[in-house]
Amino acid sequence: MDSCFHVLIQALLHCAPSSPPPLPATNCQGLCSGGTASRSDPLTSAMGNLCCCVQVDQSTVAIREQFGKFDSVLEPGCHCMPWFAGKRVAGQLTLRLQQLDVRCETKTKDNVFVNVVASIQYRALADKASDAFYKLSNTRSQIQAYVFDVIRASVPKLHLDDAFEQKDEIARAVEEELEKAMSAYGFEIVQTLIVDIEPDEHVKRAMNEINAAARLRAAANEKAEAEKIVQIKRAEGEAEAKYLSGLGIARQRQAIVDGLRDSVLGFSVNVPGTTAKDVMDMVLITQYFDTMKEIGASSKASSVFIPHGPGAVRDIATQIRDGLLQGSSVAKH
Repeated sequence: MDSCFHVLIQALLHCAPSSPPPLPATNCQGLCSGGTASRSDPLTSAMGNLCCCVQVDQSTVAIREQFGKFDSVLEPGCHCMPWFAGKRVAGQLTLRLQQLDVRCETKTKDNVFVNVVASIQYRALADKASDAFYKLSNTRSQIQAYVFDVIRASVPKLHLDDAFEQKDEIARAVEEELEKAMSAYGFEIVQTLIVDIEPDEHVKRAMNEINAAARLRAAANEKAEAEKIVQIKRAEGEAEAKYLSGLGIARQRQAIVDGLRDSVLGFSVNVPGTTAKDVMDMVLITQYFDTMKEIGASSKASSVFIPHGPGAVRDIATQIRDGLLQGSSVAKH
């Protein structure tokens, strides 16, 4: 019995080709390592052919053909494969999420060339595995072509600054176009991201300089406004101080006039025979000598040369009196 089984195995090994026939070129073969049909050594293939069984890994589906024609999609697990009835596994298709990074060079509306980097996340649909396996020969090239088309149609309508601000709108346009195109081939577009927009290095440097100049200009304007406010407040303070100083001087002079009037009236009453003129002359002489005393007593006073003599007081009194009389006559007219 053992010798018969050994002879049968040898016959199968002899009939089996030395190298398995190549699988038809499919889109999944260029996408990931799990996208190709798995091959085993001749002994394992012989045992599989003898037992008419085939294994499909998790997150993978197998395409079964009968005499070169599509027969069915095999889910993960162990399946019967009657090779003598012309059935075979044409290949396997991964259902895992895959990512394709596309770099597209285009220009903006203001004639700035940029590199737009887009990341496309996609996967094959299990219920459309036959379409994904047979309809496309190179899925990555197909997706890349659609991405180029949409980006080069969208970005030239935008200025450079607007392109940075509207990255989500560009990604949404790419995703909608890919979803419409790839759904017919059994693929689902899960997510589309505009990862980066890279202008030329000279453009980056110029943008940074423009930004820095704008910030410096804004800082200068703010500084000028601050200095303006300080000067206005200082002027308002000086005006208010001068106003209050004028009020103080006016009140001081009013107090002096009131005091002089009271002094003249009191002196005239207490000293009979004196006139108001005599009293005013005496008051002026007193004020004159008090002023001289203050000038001499001040340590910081400069040298002051004034005409001085017995008649100087009379001259000062006459000048003051004449000024008062002229002011009174002007007020009457």
